[in-house]
Amino acid sequence: MNATTDSAPTRPLPVLDEADTGPFWQACAQHRLTYQRHRSTGEVVFYPRGHDDPDLETLDSTGRGTVYTFTVVRQHGHPFFRAHAPYTVAYVDLDEGFRILTEVIAEPGTLHVGQRVQLDWEDHDGTAVPVFRPAG
Repeated sequence: MNATTDSAPTRPLPVLDEADTGPFWQACAQHRLTYQRHRSTGEVVFYPRGHDDPDLETLDSTGRGTVYTFTVVRQHGHPFFRAHAPYTVAYVDLDEGFRILTEVIAEPGTLHVGQRVQLDWEDHDGTAVPVFRPAG
């Protein structure tokens, strides 16, 4: 999926040099969905977490997961999202053990809880936004 054209409203984008989430968004620019895991306990965590914790290692997700729950957004106050509606937002449980709130690119009414999804990217200047699509 490509960024919007000049005539369309633009998606609000993250601050890429923010201390807690900057490394996550910088990895997204390379089409890498990253998460963190404690070396000592194996506990999987998702951003933002302590960036100064030496026990955390950053790993790349395979981008495959299952829809935990979802909703269809039919109206929104921000110009980009208003023009984008209706769209589906879901919590997706990634196979690595973390959950992400994300857009799922699917026709409203076709998604269901428990459905397998896979990572895709919405590219913008300087970064990319992780979105998901039904798998297969």
